[in-house]
Amino acid sequence: MASDHRFGALKAFDDTKAGVKGLVDAGVTAVPVIFHHAPESLNDAPHHHGHQFAIPVIDLAGLATPSERASAVGAVKAAAETVGFFQVVNHGVPVAAMSAMFAVLRGFNEETADAKAPYHTRDDGRQVRYHSNFDLYQSPAANWRDTLYMEMAPEPPAPEEIPPACRAIAPEFAGLVQGLGSTLLGLLSEALGLRQGHLGG
Repeated sequence: MASDHRFGALKAFDDTKAGVKGLVDAGVTAVPVIFHHAPESLNDAPHHHGHQFAIPVIDLAGLATPSERASAVGAVKAAAETVGFFQVVNHGVPVAAMSAMFAVLRGFNEETADAKAPYHTRDDGRQVRYHSNFDLYQSPAANWRDTLYMEMAPEPPAPEEIPPACRAIAPEFAGLVQGLGSTLLGLLSEALGLRQGHLGG
């Protein structure tokens, strides 16, 4: 019976199409139970007392010369082998473009629930989707977030499918990020001993 009650609460939340922002706008004073994590699940996280961990940082500013590129390839290889991920700096996506994208996304999130409702869907076939928690009905506890997905590649959505707040900047920003992705795939290809464009970069 508890699972039926939980499903009902999840569905009621999802059917508002207003997400977490809708709860905040409605003035909730307590976090709804669908967002509560079971206390025992919070103790399952591994504890790393006394361990130092640093995310590798790779500077992409110097890829013009063969020696600089070789250094970046070596750094990517080491990070991929030891940690599995890394942070990049000087990646070529202008700060102004990132700021503009954040601003339009913030603008979208600040819109009324009615303005966002046409984009609310759980249909993975749509390239533009807005909802709270992609795994809302599968996760033991919902996350306190709302998400706007815009699948811009390999083919971008039609302009009218993109929210008006994002329409002007999203395609340009996607192109910049795809360029960065190509650069990283090229470095990963070389780190694997393959030709630069093997993985698509």
